[in-house]
Amino acid sequence: MKTNLEGKIVAITGGATGIGRATAVAFAREGAKVALIDIDKAGCEETIALIEAAGSKGSMGLGDLSTGDGVVKATTDALAAFGGAVDVLVNNVGSGAVRTFDQLTDEEWEKTLQLNFMSYVRATRLVLPTMRERGGVIINNASDLARQPEPVPVDYGVSKSAVLALTKSLARAEAPKIRVNAVAPGPVWTPFWSKPGGFAETMGKFHKMPPKQAVEHEMSLRQLPLGRLGEPEEVANVVVFLASDLASFVTSAVWGVDGGSIRSVI
Repeated sequence: MKTNLEGKIVAITGGATGIGRATAVAFAREGAKVALIDIDKAGCEETIALIEAAGSKGSMGLGDLSTGDGVVKATTDALAAFGGAVDVLVNNVGSGAVRTFDQLTDEEWEKTLQLNFMSYVRATRLVLPTMRERGGVIINNASDLARQPEPVPVDYGVSKSAVLALTKSLARAEAPKIRVNAVAPGPVWTPFWSKPGGFAETMGKFHKMPPKQAVEHEMSLRQLPLGRLGEPEEVANVVVFLASDLASFVTSAVWGVDGGSIRSVI
């Protein structure tokens, strides 16, 4: 089966590392051109090298995506290399730490929502005028925690629930010209987990265990049927499918890539 993504222009927020990087490379292998929107210059340069090694072209725009100005500048700069056009937007950027409700300050709530949710709103707002003319696809990276919240991290889960509401609303508002879907990954081993201050380290503090042991403990609590963390490429494969003509009748959907963590039948 053919994806028919060759020559398409794909913009990815948070494309420098992790799921964003894997997604960029997966699109490049299908012949798509990839615009990276991130704050991490070195990470973007490494990802562009991988895009080029896959036989395609990449660009980057740098900015703090937790701010309105940062999203506008980074998105505009990244797409300028391709004449400002865009066919696919992957809203992927996000961050989080394991903290209880009582530990979270107003400022921490605001920081989480600005990056994990408002960046999606702002990037989408920028690309919609072009997509309304030529058609397009928007794919939002949510989380299994958006559909099955855990006690921690509550701010992260709330931000991702908002992403699902945005996905459903936009899918109805922008049809039939634009398809809008979400992926909802479960635990996927990326720098999001492994970086200093990331999920693994803060989960260790929460469970009072070394980071690796805490992650294994958390996985046992969630009772994942597949019994392991996912890989970034496993999420990227689903994103590419949703962006392609293979998913031409799919919109307003939430695709779990979670190892079976969601127990609900809906």
